[in-house]
Amino acid sequence: MTDLRTRYLGLDLRSPIVASASPLTRHRDAARRLEAAGAAAIVLPSLFEEEIVHEELELAGALEAGADSFPEATGYFPRLARVDSVLDRYLAAIGDLKVAVEIPVVASLNATAPGSWTRFARALADAGADALELNVYRLATDPDHAAADVEASDLDLVADVVAAVDVPVAVKLGPYYTAMANFACRVAGAGAAGLVLFNRFYQPDLDLETRDVAPRIDLSQPWELRLPLRWIAILRPLLGPDVSLAATTGIHEGGDVAKALLVGADVAMTTSALLRHGPEHVAAVEAELRSWMASHDYRSVTELRGSVTRATSADPGAFERANYLDTLHSWSTTGD
Repeated sequence: MTDLRTRYLGLDLRSPIVASASPLTRHRDAARRLEAAGAAAIVLPSLFEEEIVHEELELAGALEAGADSFPEATGYFPRLARVDSVLDRYLAAIGDLKVAVEIPVVASLNATAPGSWTRFARALADAGADALELNVYRLATDPDHAAADVEASDLDLVADVVAAVDVPVAVKLGPYYTAMANFACRVAGAGAAGLVLFNRFYQPDLDLETRDVAPRIDLSQPWELRLPLRWIAILRPLLGPDVSLAATTGIHEGGDVAKALLVGADVAMTTSALLRHGPEHVAAVEAELRSWMASHDYRSVTELRGSVTRATSADPGAFERANYLDTLHSWSTTGD
């Protein structure tokens, strides 16, 4: 029997297939279906500081409306013992999931202010999350902030959160750092137990009729896995076995999971495929992975992992600049 067990962020998992952040991972019934289908862990959708602040401002504005004109009107409001906030509901969701499933529950956080990262991280950890994923999702649009300033700020927030909580912390990075290999090693040096590669930045579109900026969400495609594959293959030998690596974006089938493991990932995270096909698709992905491993004589994930990193590949240059020329030549060959 093929052994799919793996270890991620110090957590022992039954397989390398993780259900990453989506509407499915937020709700108890869907989480149970994911677990029953074989998901080894689930990652909650991110808690965004902007949502918390917006709700607080909306509530404050509603309660204070008319107070300047009719001060006595404030006495008409009934006294409420408690108003559940975005944060309260998120913490409750963690508690519900911890009761509903036995697999690890990873909470995800995206904050803006330095103090907010640590304050919210403590709350998520105290609510029972098995690990935290810091969703470092921001665009460096201020021309007065150099790349070194942005990196220093991100490294500080990682170190602050790691020092503030007693659960392992993963950092979900975007692919746009100037020197990714250097920065990834520094993130690990700041205390991150793992890296999630990569954050998928959603691009705005324009509505030609209204000329408004329109949000667009497109589910991932398998070809998008190529970028995480390249960098995991490069980073695995640099970071060593003690830093977990998760591949995300483009994981749709068992073969995609096998590719992620070959280049050194500890887990492969999937969202779009589950939204397209439902939670039960996890079982199909696992079956495909088992079949591929058996046909290629791999008895375990441990044996498979890292077989084709930059350090172990017969052609290390394939992950670097040489791949650019090879790709161009391959197009010319197929086009003739």
